[in-house]
Amino acid sequence: MSVTKDQVIEALDGVLDPELNRSIVELEMVRSVSVAPRGKVHVEVDLTVEGCPMRSEIQNRVKTAVGALGGVRQVQVSLGVMTDAQRAELRSKLIGDPAATAGSNPAHGHATGRAIPFADPSSRTRTLLVASGKGGVGKSTVTTNLAVALAARDLNVAVVDADVWGFSIPRMLGIDRPPVVIEEMLVPPEAHGVRCISMGFFAKEDQPVIWRGPMLHKALEQFLTDVFWDDPDFLVVDLPPGTGDISISLSQFLPKSEVYIVTTPQPAAQRVAQRAAFMAQKVNLEVKGVIENMSWFTGDDGRRYELFGAGGGAELADRLGVQLLGRIPLTTSLREGCDSGSPLAAVEPQSEAGQVFADIAEEVAVNLAPTRRYHPELRLVG
Repeated sequence: MSVTKDQVIEALDGVLDPELNRSIVELEMVRSVSVAPRGKVHVEVDLTVEGCPMRSEIQNRVKTAVGALGGVRQVQVSLGVMTDAQRAELRSKLIGDPAATAGSNPAHGHATGRAIPFADPSSRTRTLLVASGKGGVGKSTVTTNLAVALAARDLNVAVVDADVWGFSIPRMLGIDRPPVVIEEMLVPPEAHGVRCISMGFFAKEDQPVIWRGPMLHKALEQFLTDVFWDDPDFLVVDLPPGTGDISISLSQFLPKSEVYIVTTPQPAAQRVAQRAAFMAQKVNLEVKGVIENMSWFTGDDGRRYELFGAGGGAELADRLGVQLLGRIPLTTSLREGCDSGSPLAAVEPQSEAGQVFADIAEEVAVNLAPTRRYHPELRLVG
């Protein structure tokens, strides 16, 4: 029984690039296929970039797919690299020509000359802005574990770490490599089913980011337009504390966003957190719910100790007329998981805190679907 070249190409059509999630045939990564006597097949594959971190995985996937064909006894895979022209064509195919323009009014869902895909009325992606009025309430911890819990529901999830001064999401997810860059298109790395882009990939942890409004605006634009997000179900955005330039820019860039407020139980924290909610309402974004973090600590004696007071989350939710989505306990494993890059929602989903994140993710994904129509000129309307 002999195998044909067409059969080999058909098998390769089922091989997906692990980062781009597209067939290597569709991406024109297959340079050549040759079939020799006695079932010997040689496949030449062009990687997108030199030093591709997924080269071994791609090689193994090709060997597995072709080796499963009847009549194949040996598979040889040679790896090359795309030319600049091929990469430019690939970028254009995936996210469009970087020189293309689509208007310049950010209030209409455009960045500086380029359309933001998530602002398009036809986009099916739900963008979730996780906000707080102050730092230290565990907003990034909530963002990370909520994203992982959503991904655990077989949803396509991505995170933008928009806290450009206090970036921490890559560490919390356990991502230790930068994005692959294909002709100025960033391919975000993934961990625990979540893809991520962050200033942390471009600045050292001990390097302060000393930027003002225009530079921040441009960085956010690139995070939304120059990244191959691949049409996720959810784009979760970790906002910096407060109501400054970044929050304002994102409200313009992502006018369909849902806002989720993180607070701790203490009255002082929830009074500050409400400012983020009021800002969202001012810019016509819908506040969907409140998440209370550090709600209690369970001691060795089994008793719950409300170290930061009680009731702040419920009080804020009542004031805003939204639901209190969950109360997250203060646990050592939750803190350790984020420090080590092993989020609790991924490694201990059945733990007390892990179950809270799972319940919040279910509420967000199932019961809090958008209730307002979107029009590009009128923004969100009832």
